[in-house]
Amino acid sequence: MTRKKKRKSSNKISNLTNTILSVLKKDRTQIFNYKQIAAKLNLTDASSRNQIIKKLHKLTADKRIEEVERGKYKIVTNSEYFTGIFDAASRGSGYVITDAFDDDIYVAANNTNKALHNDEVELYIYKRRKQGRLEGEIIRIVKRAKNDYVGVIQIHKNYAFVVCDSNKMHTDIFIPLNKTYKAQDGDKVLVSLEDWPEKANSPLGKVIKILGKPGEHHTEIHAILAEYGLPYEFPHEVETYASNLDTSILPEEIKKRRDMRDVLTFTIDPKDAKDFDDALSFKSLANGNYEIGIHIADVSHYVKEHSVLDTEAYDRATSVYLVDRVVPMLPEILSNNVCSLRPNEEKLTFSAVFEIDANAQLKHQWFGRTVTYSDARFAYEEAQAIIDNNIATTLETSTIQTEIPETIALTKKAYHTTPQIAYAILKLNELAKIMRRKRMVEGAISFDKAEVKFNLDENANPVGVFFKTSKEANKLIEEFMLLANKKVAEFIGKQNPKKSFVYRVHDEPNDQKLAALQNVISNFGYKLNLTDRKTTTTSLNTLLKDVNGKKEQNLIDTLAIRCMSKAEYTTNNIGHYGLAFEHYSHFTSPIRRYPDVMVHRLLQHYIDGGKSPNDTLLEEQCSHASNMEQLATKAERNSIKYMQIKFMQNHKDKAFKGVISGVTDWGIYVEIIENKCEGMVRIKDIKDDYYAFDPDQYALVGKDSKNIYRLGDQVNVKVKQADLIKKHLDFYLAED
Repeated sequence: MTRKKKRKSSNKISNLTNTILSVLKKDRTQIFNYKQIAAKLNLTDASSRNQIIKKLHKLTADKRIEEVERGKYKIVTNSEYFTGIFDAASRGSGYVITDAFDDDIYVAANNTNKALHNDEVELYIYKRRKQGRLEGEIIRIVKRAKNDYVGVIQIHKNYAFVVCDSNKMHTDIFIPLNKTYKAQDGDKVLVSLEDWPEKANSPLGKVIKILGKPGEHHTEIHAILAEYGLPYEFPHEVETYASNLDTSILPEEIKKRRDMRDVLTFTIDPKDAKDFDDALSFKSLANGNYEIGIHIADVSHYVKEHSVLDTEAYDRATSVYLVDRVVPMLPEILSNNVCSLRPNEEKLTFSAVFEIDANAQLKHQWFGRTVTYSDARFAYEEAQAIIDNNIATTLETSTIQTEIPETIALTKKAYHTTPQIAYAILKLNELAKIMRRKRMVEGAISFDKAEVKFNLDENANPVGVFFKTSKEANKLIEEFMLLANKKVAEFIGKQNPKKSFVYRVHDEPNDQKLAALQNVISNFGYKLNLTDRKTTTTSLNTLLKDVNGKKEQNLIDTLAIRCMSKAEYTTNNIGHYGLAFEHYSHFTSPIRRYPDVMVHRLLQHYIDGGKSPNDTLLEEQCSHASNMEQLATKAERNSIKYMQIKFMQNHKDKAFKGVISGVTDWGIYVEIIENKCEGMVRIKDIKDDYYAFDPDQYALVGKDSKNIYRLGDQVNVKVKQADLIKKHLDFYLAED
């Protein structure tokens, strides 16, 4: 018998085509020879090198790569490469949002190339052979969205790792023991990424701050701020600088300004407000018109450009309003004291002063720096009581008409009592209602969505929920702030030659989202007319009015808001769709918004005859302010979600009526009607049948019973789990 020859084991390299392409794609500007590619792949034997050479020739023939010089290759650059933002899913896969396509591009977990949520990435797009759909492979990370993450540290004998709070972070972070910052096992920490080696499954990091024990109130609130890179304390040098500011109002400074201390002036703000950005002044004129001043804290007088105070304010860009605290843009000595327009105090202000007739027609306007004196401070509720009662309770209508004729120019001395201020509030409210009606006719959209607020005890535990709604007193202030913002923007925006400025813009809504909204509201018997811009805004306003007070109101209000584009700051004025303004800016809140400080500086610069500044730098600052605003909004929403879960922990035995606010293939989201707390009922917890998601109906449908749980349906729920650490609220269905 002859012995069979032993076959040599094959040294063929698997998946060599994709491996070589991956090397070349990572840096498409570089050229490589076969030796360099072999070194990248850690291949040193002659057989492997020969395979690489043959494969390079084949890829060149297929025109997937090109031979730039003899024996030197690079990837073929074509239109299949795009940049976009990676939206990560919890299991590592995700989508890239790019302007080049209407639909987001799916990226499988093995094609993400270590990209993390919100990273700017370069993407190679191809079509799946079987499904025919577009998919992507991330070639390189253009820019990391962030380096710092919040999570719980788990310490082992030779190493540690951090399990991140965010479900968008699909991997743990490896921490060497010498970089744990003395954190103890189970601490919630802030960790910074340092490296992500080529062959490592997880990135390497170091602990930079210990936040506390998971579940504790201050730990979780600080964790929310840290997750979005928002500070909760000021650096020592900033506090010192602010404390050493000269805050006295000197006679020589008053001479530079319009002195309006003798004009009746007051503030109307939330009852718990401490920083009063704005005040209104009111004076009746001899010609029957009214002089109305919108007076704003002159923050730019104290916050000088390029100072440490200015740098810190710019970095923060906005104050952050969490459920139990405010994280201010400016140190307290400025935000709550020096710049706050407190009653019975003289203040340096920046003002927009208008002469308006009884029909709310603008007759004259003036912008500039002023000095003012606030005669009184009202909470919205107090101003609303004056409006509801129509006159001051201590003064009859006839007395007002006799003692305060509109034909006389009235000064502070004549208007020193509450009844006189009440008269001013009533007249301002009349004008505000006329102005609001005009805005609605011109195409503004009326969003009056109720805000969820909590009654907190001394330990910041939620003991009750209430809703903040906008009444006439709120709308009075809103209309005059809108007037100032609009007219300041017009004053600069209509000048010729064109001048650089900071605009607050709002693009038209997304057509696809409007169509999706149409599909949802049709289930409730509503309809939109999307023929053109005017019919769209009219029917949106009709919809918002029709759902008012109904069980589906909050759901439809939320979905309608999601149809809208995000408002942002920019030097490129495209108008404000939601307000129906061609020119709009933010002028009225410089204590809590940095763009308002920028607007004050620019406005004064142009009043003084200055030239238009660098547009590019201004646009960068606008982009930063928009990004920080979005982060602050996310932090505020997270803090509300946290407090809702905390509130529901104490109501586990109670059944609540809720509305189905979302339907997915893993369950239904339910929003409780009486407190707006939203949680999930998972499919596995619906025991009476096997349910599957029907996207056409926005519903879960029972396989045998054909029972349907549809978006907007009312159900009863009880709390299954309220997890403060993971910030999950799970319900199960309860009997009627």
